[in-house]
Amino acid sequence: MPTQSLPLIFDTHYESFQEQVIAISHQQPILVDFWADWCGPCHALAPHLERVIGDHAGQIRLARVEVDEGENMRLAGHYRVRGFPTVILFQDGLERGRFSGARSHLQINHWLKEHLVLK
Repeated sequence: MPTQSLPLIFDTHYESFQEQVIAISHQQPILVDFWADWCGPCHALAPHLERVIGDHAGQIRLARVEVDEGENMRLAGHYRVRGFPTVILFQDGLERGRFSGARSHLQINHWLKEHLVLK
């Protein structure tokens, strides 16, 4: 799947994670937000993640995984997500870093600078 066919911010699921996240991460870094609708900090984090994606002008994407949908909790378990929200950075098919809990867009941008592998 070419990166042009995915929006900068998109929802993904257990069934499409390999194609939409792991495969695409070889072309472009992707933040994956594991969140739940009942989670207050998840809702607090969402606009900050969206702002970070805007700050990076198409250089990074955001995939959102709602853990209460379908098989998505299995996906969270596979990546050993223990609390929500948890954000994982994937690049070149690998996990490059993660954080849990709400953060400001400035904190997230700083975290990204520490974890992105520049090419």
